[in-house]
Amino acid sequence: MAKRIFTVSEAPDLDISPHLLRSGRFAVPTSGVRIDDADPSLIDHCRAIARVVHPNAVFARTTALRLLGVDLPWQLADDQAIHVVTPRRGERAQRHAITAHFCGQKQLDVVDRFGLRITSAPQTWLQVAHGLDRDSLVGLGDAMTRRKGPATTVPALGHLMRETFKMRGLALCREAVDLVRPGTDSPMETRLRLIIVDAGLPEPAVNVPARDAAGQFLALPDLSYPELKIAIEYDGDHHRTDAETWRRDVERRQRLEDAGWLIITATADDVIRHPARLIARIRAALRNR
Repeated sequence: MAKRIFTVSEAPDLDISPHLLRSGRFAVPTSGVRIDDADPSLIDHCRAIARVVHPNAVFARTTALRLLGVDLPWQLADDQAIHVVTPRRGERAQRHAITAHFCGQKQLDVVDRFGLRITSAPQTWLQVAHGLDRDSLVGLGDAMTRRKGPATTVPALGHLMRETFKMRGLALCREAVDLVRPGTDSPMETRLRLIIVDAGLPEPAVNVPARDAAGQFLALPDLSYPELKIAIEYDGDHHRTDAETWRRDVERRQRLEDAGWLIITATADDVIRHPARLIARIRAALRNR
């Protein structure tokens, strides 16, 4: 039988007996609805819940982040709850396995994905802000405006922020939005950039192509000072453990060095444990150039 999503009241019409309904064959995302799959995806889980909540209900917070394909900050990564928000208190979903929220705004900014109503990336950014610090909120904004497959834009974040009133974390959003940069590739690149800025050094460019004297493309450094030919690269463990990535890194850095670029490589230790050591290296490079 093909996978189906149905309410308990529809089971008799589908020739599903009460005994079969209680079997382990069907997932129970919340009371009154079943999925014909013992291990459903998040999308099917939400599709089932959408059958039994108020039509104005919208999937929000960490649920929205996952549905939108946005990397979660570490503070939110363990939150597996299904979050649903409604614009009016009387519409809140009072059901098992659903975390219900009320939003006093006249209108939520909503998008449609997979046939589901989901808070938009800017709306979600605002909603989770009160549980994050500045760096994590900037990192989430960067994740939403990634170089590949961005979920929104920096102007869109700023626009909705300015249109929003009386929301917890709004003051932090006003500080963070000016530090969000589009076109990043990883959370650690964001942390690296913020460490540099907080140290009082000039802000490096994000993923700006490095070119030779003839204008030919050389590489796409994570961070750089193009006018000084300084590239700052963050190397995660996969750069070391994946042979193809390692060979590609070596070839790219050789091209940069042959064109007169200075390369500063940062690791997780540099970013997390010894940022002062990293800043000293960058400061010396800036001074020497």
